[in-house]
Amino acid sequence: MLLANAVLFTVNDARAIRITEIMADFRSLQHYLNQLRTNPTAEEYYLEGYSLLRQCSDEAQTILQTPFAGSSGAPGGDLEAEKAQLQMIIVDAAVRRFQCQRAYLRAHAGLRWMNSRNSILRGQKPHAGHFEALQAADNTLRSELLAISDLHVENTLRNQDAAQGKWLAEDPSLAHIQQNLMRR
Repeated sequence: MLLANAVLFTVNDARAIRITEIMADFRSLQHYLNQLRTNPTAEEYYLEGYSLLRQCSDEAQTILQTPFAGSSGAPGGDLEAEKAQLQMIIVDAAVRRFQCQRAYLRAHAGLRWMNSRNSILRGQKPHAGHFEALQAADNTLRSELLAISDLHVENTLRNQDAAQGKWLAEDPSLAHIQQNLMRR
């Protein structure tokens, strides 16, 4: 029994470290999303890219305001209770990070659109001569957004984590993340 408790303690430590890693990624993504600032003119305010950037910023705030989905009771030295609580926290943190990563990827596409638009206009008001180039920028944005599927978001996170040698044994699957998102 003592050996089993020692193994659980080691795994619980790994779980706690994993939570720290996920939350550090989450915090970085939140910081980036909270720094999004654009100054569209009144005519540009409702354009697709600017609306997308506002939406991504709003999503980041909503994620922060969503309460923790697990129990808040302290395990009180019970290793199995601690294990269950850490697993719930891993899932909650992974879901939040997934949401932020998706918003980050979408915001990044919006910023590319904005930069493309600014490059096309070069400080001028849009006119008929800009139409094709602006339409191409809009189409590129739409294509990029279509490519940001849940699977793509998960792959970017898993590949990044795997490349850094992180412990992923108890990270939730994409299906589990999607189920949690549906319940929120």
